[in-house]
Amino acid sequence: MSQPRIRFGILTPSSNTALEPLTCAMLADIEPVSAHFSRFRVTQISLEPEALGQFDDRPILAAAKLLADAKVDVIGWSGTAAGWLGFEHDIELCRRIEESTNIPATSSILALNERLKEDNISKLGLVSPYVADVQSRIIENYQGIGISCVAESHLNISDNFSFAEVSQACLTDQVEAVAKEIPQAIVTYCTNLNAAHLVTEWESKLGIPVLDTTATVVWKMLRMTGVDPREVRGWGSLFRQEA
Repeated sequence: MSQPRIRFGILTPSSNTALEPLTCAMLADIEPVSAHFSRFRVTQISLEPEALGQFDDRPILAAAKLLADAKVDVIGWSGTAAGWLGFEHDIELCRRIEESTNIPATSSILALNERLKEDNISKLGLVSPYVADVQSRIIENYQGIGISCVAESHLNISDNFSFAEVSQACLTDQVEAVAKEIPQAIVTYCTNLNAAHLVTEWESKLGIPVLDTTATVVWKMLRMTGVDPREVRGWGSLFRQEA
């Protein structure tokens, strides 16, 4: 008798070209699980009012309702905007998604913060492609929950599409640079970085856990649907902890 299907609904920024192939690759060997995507418009990341307005919940809720048409079992917002908007943004967004669709919801950042708490992480290394004031806001928000950023690297890019064009060599340089300060964990903080598949290599070389935000939402959705995250193999230590 075949296993029942488990469908993940994933909310995706419109100009993101990294998270869909990476998410599908993570789930490729888990037979009953499939990923389904819905987009809303995001093209720039900055603290300017127009850029912040992209995360108004109305278009996000509309995208979530389209996923509900596919009868998904869980909805995950695969994005990092709560890092600069404030973590309560994703708490409220997930509440409204659940209210609108009757489907459980989570996000990359809520999942990341849950894992940081579980692992008692208080010293973080932060890697992103963002501009300086966005990076500073993320650091401030983590300070607010008792997590200090002991090292950071950012690329001063604001065009969302361009994040996916950052090379493997550049990302490795960023990760290795923050690793010199010996944080308890390093986070690659953007779901449009082609980074998740490099985590195992970085962890092996550096001996420091690396948490990628495209992976954290997958990890949490697996837990929420009763699938052991350890079924995801080759994507780093995030998935090696028992549910």
